[in-house]
Amino acid sequence: MTSNDRRSFLGLLPLIERRAVTRALRTETVGGMVLLIAAVIALVWANSPWSASYETVRDFHFGIPALGLDLSVGHWAADGLLTVFFLVAGIELKRELVVGELRTPSAAALPVIAAICGVVLPAVLYVTIVGGAGGEMHGWAVPMATDIAFALAVLAVIGTNLPAALRAFLLTLAVVDDLFAILVIAVFYSGTLDVLALALAAAGLVVFWLLQRFHVRGWWFYVPLGLVIWGLTYTSGVHATVAGVAMGLLLRAKFDERHDRHESPGERTEHVLRPLSAGIAVPLFALFAAGVSVSADAIGGVFTRPEPLGVVVGLVAGKALGIFLGTYLAARFTRARLNPELGWGDVFAIAVLGGIGFTVSLLITELAFDDQTLMYEVKAAVLIGSLIAAVLATGLLRRRNRIYGRMYDDEERDEDSDGIPDVYQR
Repeated sequence: MTSNDRRSFLGLLPLIERRAVTRALRTETVGGMVLLIAAVIALVWANSPWSASYETVRDFHFGIPALGLDLSVGHWAADGLLTVFFLVAGIELKRELVVGELRTPSAAALPVIAAICGVVLPAVLYVTIVGGAGGEMHGWAVPMATDIAFALAVLAVIGTNLPAALRAFLLTLAVVDDLFAILVIAVFYSGTLDVLALALAAAGLVVFWLLQRFHVRGWWFYVPLGLVIWGLTYTSGVHATVAGVAMGLLLRAKFDERHDRHESPGERTEHVLRPLSAGIAVPLFALFAAGVSVSADAIGGVFTRPEPLGVVVGLVAGKALGIFLGTYLAARFTRARLNPELGWGDVFAIAVLGGIGFTVSLLITELAFDDQTLMYEVKAAVLIGSLIAAVLATGLLRRRNRIYGRMYDDEERDEDSDGIPDVYQR
């Protein structure tokens, strides 16, 4: 079998996908910076002499009690604002399935297998550590998810010379990762189901699909309908963010010359909502979710109680080993292959970066634990585990950055010496 018979993994992406990935990376990188600032503000505020005001703002209730929507500010951020984040994630996933890397089984195998291993191994490590100590098993899903905004922010701070396709792989991996997290939330962390409300929400999604099917345009149709679907989903007992993913998956991802002006409905919606998601929704959620005590007792509890310890080990070791081994096995036993210009050190560095689990991990923490003290300790574990993963990944990526920097410098010198790029000389 020749090299052309096998699809190049992490190779050059098609033009349409390179443009979409570039737009996503640009916005998510900026959003990651805003997210980091929001998390720092939350930590400082919650551990300052004004910590009581933080709790007062977070726990302030408002809404429509008659509809069962009298929620706290923190609750609105988790169930309301994060729906925008998951709507964008659903659009990304639809694009990948229709026109992106996931549209063919051979190409989809690598990120899907890597994501599955990166989800399963952290959960296994958590269950092993917590189960052996007789702890609370309900938090097994906390270390599953990768926070793409934070991960891309780390890459931006490093100023890496790593190939763009490797960053695209991280984005694709995170999209698939989010899908598994959404399924876990829907199946394992939803409340008692209200069948009527759930049926009405499903009917709303059917109407949404029909509007897309018949190419109906106009935000005045979709925004009210989306709010109704969200409210019914919340009332049904299914976590409301699932409604965002469902609507994202229903939006058309392909451009139709007969009905679309310049871009598909999914692209138009993503352009409008991505800045809102990355710059407002996710940072506000972080502001009201990351405010945990970082006292000596709380930090000590992270490494002495089994639940937070399982989260730290799952994020730092489970994500790195799971993603790397999943990628290696997929490249070893499928038709895909690693780009010859890349090394497995690049893949391992990105796998370590996948241990930054912030937004979705904090959300699952709030859903998994009723004990407030334990919940705050697990939140602290999420922050500490993410910080350790970020520091380790920074060291690895800086090393790879220097290697690629020297390679680029050598190529420029070879080209300047005779005017002919070295690649053509070979």
